[in-house]
Amino acid sequence: MTSHDRWNALLAILARDGKVEVDAVAGELGVSAATIRRDLDHLDRQQMLTRTRGGAVVNAISYDLPLQYKAARHAPEKHRIATAAAALVSAGAVVGLNGGTTTTEVARSLATSADLHRQGGEPSLTLVTNALNIANELVVRRHVKLVVVGGVAMPASYELIGPLADGVLREVSLDIAILGVDALDPERGAFAHHEGEAGINRLMASRAHRVVVVADSSKLGMRAFARICPCDDIDVLVTDADAPAVTVRRFTDAGIEVIQA
Repeated sequence: MTSHDRWNALLAILARDGKVEVDAVAGELGVSAATIRRDLDHLDRQQMLTRTRGGAVVNAISYDLPLQYKAARHAPEKHRIATAAAALVSAGAVVGLNGGTTTTEVARSLATSADLHRQGGEPSLTLVTNALNIANELVVRRHVKLVVVGGVAMPASYELIGPLADGVLREVSLDIAILGVDALDPERGAFAHHEGEAGINRLMASRAHRVVVVADSSKLGMRAFARICPCDDIDVLVTDADAPAVTVRRFTDAGIEVIQA
């Protein structure tokens, strides 16, 4: 296993578990504890984790980990959430999708949904996205008319942001916007860690007739740096079955329909 392979494996384990311990991960990867310590020191210098006595933990800027390392977090829940969210989309709809691991799963569910396929090769769905990875996956789907906004690429989330992206979104109308968020609070609304991502997500929501937020229960009741929109702008929340009843009730009291998958 090369050093690059080990770094990828360590970041994937860190994304999955939130922490790593030297002895345990050395056994899992089949290398010496000394090698793992050197790897963790290297990743700490790159600000990809925070070293601790005997291991490492996710650091304060964990949201800057590349998307591929976040995918393992709450993966079964995200798949169920995505399937439920995709079921809200009808054939012929114009759908907006921002970037993120959950919305990537939504894109895959939309791409493979038998209900959204039409005979004769005509597109049965128009999808507008600012996420490069989603565009890369859907460009080969002939039943999807794909619209990709311009902008400056964010290396961690693969999202395009900035005035170029704004210019495209201001000229379109969406039937439904399905948004992944970093945090969702029943009093303050939806949040993103980065103000640029929050801005493009806010604009996408404003262009939609219906706004659906997809978020696993770990993000509920939380706040982050930049607000996307208040709860008044959100029509539906799709989350997992582990969301506490009291938390769900706070969102329904705020006027949001909650679907637990």
